[in-house]
Formats: sequence, C-alpha cells, structure tokens
Amino acid sequence: MNYDETICAIATPPGGAIGIIRVSGKDAVTIADKLFTPVAPMPEKQLNNRLPYSLVFGVIKDKSGDTIDQVMASVYRAPHSYTGEDGVEFSCHGSPYVMQRINELLVESGCRTARPGEFTQRAFLNGKLDLVQAEAVADLIASTSAASHRMAVSQMRGDFSKALSKLRERLLRLATLIELELDFSDQEDVEFASRAELRLTAEEIKDKLESLIGSFSLGNALKRGIPVVITGLTNAGKSTLLNTLVNDEKALVSPIHGTTRDAIEDVINFDGYTFRFIDTAGIRNTVDEIEQMGIKQSFNKINNARIVVWVVDATVAEEQIEELNERILTLCTNKTLIVALNKVDLPCTPTPTSFASLPKETIVVPISAKHSIGIDGLRRLLVETVQKNEASQTDVIVTNARHYEALGLALKDIRGVIESLEENRSNDLVSEELRACLFHLAEIVGGEITSDEILGTIFKNFCIGK
Repeated sequence: MNYDETICAIATPPGGAIGIIRVSGKDAVTIADKLFTPVAPMPEKQLNNRLPYSLVFGVIKDKSGDTIDQVMASVYRAPHSYTGEDGVEFSCHGSPYVMQRINELLVESGCRTARPGEFTQRAFLNGKLDLVQAEAVADLIASTSAASHRMAVSQMRGDFSKALSKLRERLLRLATLIELELDFSDQEDVEFASRAELRLTAEEIKDKLESLIGSFSLGNALKRGIPVVITGLTNAGKSTLLNTLVNDEKALVSPIHGTTRDAIEDVINFDGYTFRFIDTAGIRNTVDEIEQMGIKQSFNKINNARIVVWVVDATVAEEQIEELNERILTLCTNKTLIVALNKVDLPCTPTPTSFASLPKETIVVPISAKHSIGIDGLRRLLVETVQKNEASQTDVIVTNARHYEALGLALKDIRGVIESLEENRSNDLVSEELRACLFHLAEIVGGEITSDEILGTIFKNFCIGK
C-alpha cells in the first residue's frame, strides 16, 4: 500500500441531510482547490492560502463548469489532523448522487479512493493513536448500548494502553536487571536483584495479566449482548416470559408439552445494557428424538450463559425444583441464577422449604409472565446484576479477541519466567522469555507491528471513510 498517495472517501451513509467527503494526504488541499470555488470574493481565494481549521463556504463544479453543490470546506494541516496529514473535508447535501459525484471528481483530480479503515490506519502509522485506540474507533462506531459505548470511549481515551504501558515498564525493568547480570556473567557473585525479588515482581505481573484476561468474558458479553438463558420444565411459562420481556410474539405458546424444540433468541436493551435472551426447549424425560436434541441444546446454552433464569411454576414449585435441581445447579457454577417463580396470579402458596435446596446466592423473583406482574422488577434485577459485575472489575475491561489472545501468550511467557526463576535456570533463558512477553504486549498496541498483512487484517472490517 502506497501511503504517499492522497486518498478520499465518502464518510457518511446516504439518506442524511448532510454528507461529508474526506480527503487526506500531502496533496489534499491542492487537489481540493481544483474543484472548490468560494462563493464570495475573498482576498485568499484558494484553500491553499487559508489558515488551518478554517471553514470556507463555496461551490464545487465539474470540469464543464456546472455546479454540483454548495459546500463548506474544512482545512486541516499536518500534523494537527485526525490522520496527521494535510486534509480537507467537504460538507455537502446528503444526496447519494452529490456525494458520489464529488468523490468521482476528487479521483479524477488525483486522489485514490480510500480502502476500509485507511484514514484510521494512517492515523496509527503517523503516531496519532496506538492500535488499541484505532480498534476502539471501530468499536465506538459499532456500539449499540451505553455499556459498549462506555468501553469503546475508555479504550479511545487510552485507559487500556496506559495499563499495558505500566506492565511493560515493569517487565522492562525486570529484563534490564537480567541483562545486566548477563553482561557481568564473567564475574562471580554479581547479582543486581535477588531471585526472590525478581520472582515477586513477575508474580505481580502475572496476577495483572490474569485479571485482564479474566475481564474478557464480561467485556465480550457487554459488547455483544449479555446472554440470558431462560430454562425450566415444559409448560412452566418460558416462552411466555421471553415474549413479555422482548414485548413481541417471538416464541409459540401452547399448553401442549414440548412445543419449543429449538433455542429462540432475541436482543433487547434495558437501561444501557444489551441482553440476548435465549428461550430453550423445556426439560423433561422424553422418547422424542428431536425433542431430546433440543433439550441437549438447552444444557449447552445454560453452560455458555452468564445469567440463567430458571422458570418455575409457582403452583407446583417444590416438585419442579426437586425434579431439575441437580441437573441445572451443576451447570450454574459462577453464574447468576435467578428463579422466576411464575404464575403467581394463580392460587399458590410456595413454602420456604421449596427453596431450601437452592444455593443461598440464588435470587427468587415472583412473576406472572402472562399478566406482566413482576416483569419490571426482573428487568431491574438483570441490570443490577450486570452493573455489580462491571463494578467489581477494578482493571480495564478487555473486549477485543486479538488483545485477549496476545495477553494469553504474554501470560504463558511470564509463567515461564516464574518457573525459570524458581528452578534457578540460566539468565539467558529467563531473558528470552521476558523478551517474548514484552513482544506480545507490544503487539497489542502496535509497537512491534510493521507488516501490512497484519494491519490489513485489523482494519479490513472498518467502514470506508473511517
């Protein structure tokens, strides 16, 4: 990829009142000048003579002199721009034809159409932001809830990068001490830090890496939607609850046992959090082969959920809890378990002994899915559960699979360092493992990345114009 070329792209989707066309590169202002004419006479008629960060009202004309549109031209000068290069942005009317025609004229005048994410890629290459911040731009654009937006802004602000920088500083100090000992290896009894002290530092780095890696499960859920599985015996009211929660007839409701045989999903936002509700096949003993497959899938969904809502028919609560207790609870370790005591609108008096076998942290919520009784309380409970998990995460939250993988490799290396220190292995081996750990952390922010292939993989999912 030739980064010396001047690039252009439509930066806004069609259909809006205003459209923006971006230009970036060493010839950005010169090329824009070929198309742009100020409306009113000015002492500085060309954009090239304008002060940076100024707005100029004018028109864009084609080669025959026909006016395409009235626009506002914004001028930026390197290095004080998004990409770190000279740049121009034309704000025109949002007509798809107008935007496409202006972009075509820019290409005819010497620009190249930008590839997906190329503006942000140039910002990274020019040191305007690191790779974590660049990826956060895509996450911000794709954010669909307050939680995913909050995490993207945190990463754009550099919170994750700062945490990694502190880790790298500690690793570099550790590596420096080991390298110094290697330099003086011909002299006996030279030790710049005790092995116990080095091991303690490595252990602290390991704990930090484990904390960051552990946050990925929550971060991925907040970003893509917190999976909430609705489970229970047949005809307990699971499908009715799904329909009520999402306010839509997503699942068939029937008094016939075994109506739901496949997982039914829908996504909805409560109070800034996206929840992915999964209605599963009712659990019961059956000889129906298809229903058995659905029940097996139900257990798989429970295993992968963060929150499990176990729907229990309040009129026969003790029997239903006793029947499924062992099968469900074994899958709910380290998950939030909510027992939705359904059909409380019917005559029923569940006794305290009904819940005696449940773990003490289990939350019991009385509801009537059919009549929407207690549903607002259940929604609030789901939000509070996620907020509690989010608040308990003291470190930044990892949301990117690439970061998660690199952190895992760094953790493997630092564990190797600890093992080598404990077993008094040679400093050469310890030094090599430290370098590998440093490399994997640098790989996250882009400090060691020079390959166009790697950068292309990261930026290929960006939208054109960003």
